[in-house]
Amino acid sequence: MKIKIIYGSDTGNTEEMVTVIKEKLTFADVDLTKVSDLTEDDWNNDNFILGIPTWYDGELQSDWEIYFDTFQELDFTGKTVAIFGLGDQYGYEEWFCDGVGILAKVVLKNGGRMIGYTKKDDSYDFDMKTKLMLDDETFYGLALDEDNQDELSYDRIDKWLEQIKNEI
Repeated sequence: MKIKIIYGSDTGNTEEMVTVIKEKLTFADVDLTKVSDLTEDDWNNDNFILGIPTWYDGELQSDWEIYFDTFQELDFTGKTVAIFGLGDQYGYEEWFCDGVGILAKVVLKNGGRMIGYTKKDDSYDFDMKTKLMLDDETFYGLALDEDNQDELSYDRIDKWLEQIKNEI
């Protein structure tokens, strides 16, 4: 099985998590592409993991922001997509990992199959309903907080990848 990981990273935190995810995806052939390097051919795959940090008050990472108009026009019919994001749940709780939800809604609207939904559990410490949330308890994907809970990221990734393996 082939999985294409597409990501944007300004500070290097998302890129670091992409590296961890790639190393742990032992059940698949993984190809990495930065959003800034995307071509039309990069979407000629069936399985994707998208990585996006959320900036400030719910803004997309700079490369995703530049690419977003094109992203909204993509046809995701027949494609399976999982999304992970990074955010700061203490400093920006009402926008925590908004980027995940922003991308997920486009994928769903454009015919894609989303996998990798996760539940908000007690290890998360934010009260606001963000765009990350499908409903009151479910995230559109994996939410990581490298600013405040980096010690939980590896375990969260392991559980998420096991789930993706079963869902794909």
